[in-house]
Amino acid sequence: MLAHLQRLITLTLVAAACGWLLYFGSSRPWLAMAGFLVITFGHAAFLAIEFMLLRVINKADPVPVPEATWKELLRAWLGETWTAPQVFCWRQPFRANAIPDQLAPHAVVHGRRGVVFVHGFFCNRGLWTPWLQRLQGRGHAFIALSLEPLFGSIDDYAPQIEEAVQQVTRATGLPPLLVCHSMGGLAARAWLKHMKAEARVFQVVTIGTPHSGTWLARFGHGHNSRQMRLLSDWQAQLDHQMPEDRHTLFTCWYSNCDNIVFPASTATLPGADNRLVRGAAHVQLAFLPPVMNATLAMLDDPLS
Repeated sequence: MLAHLQRLITLTLVAAACGWLLYFGSSRPWLAMAGFLVITFGHAAFLAIEFMLLRVINKADPVPVPEATWKELLRAWLGETWTAPQVFCWRQPFRANAIPDQLAPHAVVHGRRGVVFVHGFFCNRGLWTPWLQRLQGRGHAFIALSLEPLFGSIDDYAPQIEEAVQQVTRATGLPPLLVCHSMGGLAARAWLKHMKAEARVFQVVTIGTPHSGTWLARFGHGHNSRQMRLLSDWQAQLDHQMPEDRHTLFTCWYSNCDNIVFPASTATLPGADNRLVRGAAHVQLAFLPPVMNATLAMLDDPLS
């Protein structure tokens, strides 16, 4: 469903940009070029607004996080301006299934740890394509989910994660690593809560996950958006009666320039291995080499 929607949006934008350029190209070339650039790079203006908001809201963060410099904000804005179209206008709408899940016996080495990838809001498995490319041919089983329904309750994603965990565990004989971006980290926590599955997962890596909600979620009206509002009742219930050591399973990557999850400290968990990356935007954070390298290195941890 999401791939079809994003495909329609992308093709509409391309048609609008090209149509504007052709219509005004011969009579008013300056207007033709200006309109073409506005349609093509309009998302950069919306991103700039988000970065201005995060800088203001982060100043009121109750947990001290290094304030983003203007240089860091500019670097993050440029990074997100480049990365977001690759994800939302190419990989997800057109290449979501370019790399299939790896579970076949000939491709998986039994005893080598596998991965379950859980994407965030308004995303699908296409988000993870660079990660899946890295894992191809290395003998690690992996499943990249496409969560449905798009705007339903985050609790509804728990059975989908459960099925994926079981499949990867059967293929490898080991509890898998969960790698989650944004809302996907909350879905993983909901899965742990509902399935009491702490013993069936190796570790959970979250990247830009709004563990305590995010200021921007106040503008969303879907069920999962309401659950992601700052300090929502739903979030408070996630840790109700949880084992004391549950958060030690988590490695939480977060940034002082996350344009979706802010204040910045909301992407951390008490008791987790919280790792700050300065100057990285929300989607960009998932593809930075230090994040990818350190996360995938967990698969070959000799202590695992």
